[in-house]
Amino acid sequence: MKELADANQEKQVDALIEASSAANRRSERPAGKSPWPALLAVPLALAMALGQHGFAAANEPPAEAGLYTYFLSGLLVLAIAALALQPIWSGLRKWMLNTCPLIAAAVLVLVGWELVTSVLHLLPLPYFPGPSGVLLSLVNDRDVLFDSTWHSLVLLLGGYTLGVALGLISGICIGWFPHARYWGMPILKIVGPIPATAWIPLAMVLSPSAMFSAIGLIALAVWFPVTMLTASGISNTRASYLDVARTLGGRRAYLIFNVAIPAAMPSIFIGLFMGLGASFLTLVVAETVGVKSGLGWYVSWAQGWAEYGKVYAALLIMAAFFSTIMTALFKVRDHVLAWQKGVIKW
Repeated sequence: MKELADANQEKQVDALIEASSAANRRSERPAGKSPWPALLAVPLALAMALGQHGFAAANEPPAEAGLYTYFLSGLLVLAIAALALQPIWSGLRKWMLNTCPLIAAAVLVLVGWELVTSVLHLLPLPYFPGPSGVLLSLVNDRDVLFDSTWHSLVLLLGGYTLGVALGLISGICIGWFPHARYWGMPILKIVGPIPATAWIPLAMVLSPSAMFSAIGLIALAVWFPVTMLTASGISNTRASYLDVARTLGGRRAYLIFNVAIPAAMPSIFIGLFMGLGASFLTLVVAETVGVKSGLGWYVSWAQGWAEYGKVYAALLIMAAFFSTIMTALFKVRDHVLAWQKGVIKW
């Protein structure tokens, strides 16, 4: 009887292994067939964009039409070269499988944009130029756009760094010391909810220059969320962590810098992200008042001359500029909070 039971058990195990192998084979089959639609999406979308541009070029100035043709053709050559290299370059293949659908969707957005502006003329000029006009504005004003981007970066990093430093100091004090919390929380509740842009008239009067006023406004916009989230994370540190550290002889400085702050890092990074978003908004608004260079100033200047191609060009630069800074902060967060991977999904 025992031998029969062992034989039956072995058969059940073999059946489970065979079923698992069959399920794995079924799950692998679609994965082997599916990559090509994703890999071919970008070349097909670019070919469609080039074909439509052939009809739209007759309604566009020669400089715009020629530059946009070269742009799309260059992208198509790069897409075909990447498609040829991906079988022998595993990293490129993985990147293409993950990114090609998004790039193809962006190209299709360009196709729709050109269709409603340059082909069907559904949107009035000069308020809605085609993608070829925006590209020409990017190329012609590249020096001014580079200078404006550099000045915006200086203002943003200066104000953000100052706001983060002040926010961390005040947040740690409010979160740890009861007296600081007693006096600091009413100030946060009164001053914090006021938008930083509402202080522009006062900042222009008190500050010796427009640049310093812009940096101060950005710092104020960053200071409030960083302070609130830092104070919340510090005050919510688990008492068991602090008790263990005290038992091992940890003093106040050790408890703050080696226990409370590391435990509050998830909340601190939420405040940093919120402050970064607020700094973008404050930067653009502050640059329209008094500052003589920057992306916000460039948008206001181009709108005043009804150069809406330049306006959209600056908006594209802003999107790339802000998303790059946000991505860099994500990388820092992933490095500092590496211990959270697998515990918390982000």
